[in-house]
Amino acid sequence: MEIYGAYGKYLPEIKNEIMHKISELSHQIEKRDEEKLYEHLSGRVKQEESMIEKCQRKGLDLTPRSALNDCKDAIGIRVVCNFIDDIYKLVGLLKKQDWCDVIKEKDYVSKSKPNGYRSYHLIIKFNTSYPDINGHVPGDYYAEIQLRTIAMDSWASLEHELKYKHNIKNPEQIGNELKRCADQLASCDVQMQTIRQVIREYD
Repeated sequence: MEIYGAYGKYLPEIKNEIMHKISELSHQIEKRDEEKLYEHLSGRVKQEESMIEKCQRKGLDLTPRSALNDCKDAIGIRVVCNFIDDIYKLVGLLKKQDWCDVIKEKDYVSKSKPNGYRSYHLIIKFNTSYPDINGHVPGDYYAEIQLRTIAMDSWASLEHELKYKHNIKNPEQIGNELKRCADQLASCDVQMQTIRQVIREYD
């Protein structure tokens, strides 16, 4: 089933456009402040099977409208930063851009999920040259942007690998250990931020 319908062919291009905009923004800051905003930038279009499963889980109709308007994460962008402050700096800059509107945000950096997951999530509305589900040209599409530090991203990747790809007999113990690791990495993030601040003050 092609849940994205005729609009699926536009999604990779829109993903690339958003990544290009973020890359340009980083280059501008790098020239001005001599500090890069992020370490890695990546993007994906959610696979049709995953979007169908999500719509079913949320009780939505299996239609392009559900996939593109109700779920809002068919396009996903991940920004991996070096320091915690860089996350908030980039969030602030994205809110000021004229090429997108931030319509929703969740701060799991300052307040992690119970399992230890930490990241900053933004849902943006992005105006494109393509027709959208409402028949508008130019049309609006949504994307989710996740911003993390290197430590947060490493933990999330490993947690997914360890927890969801194996038949775990003692999930509570594994969950507790993963939470402990997340807390330790969070402490390291804070320490690295402090070291950076001290270096800046000496400079």
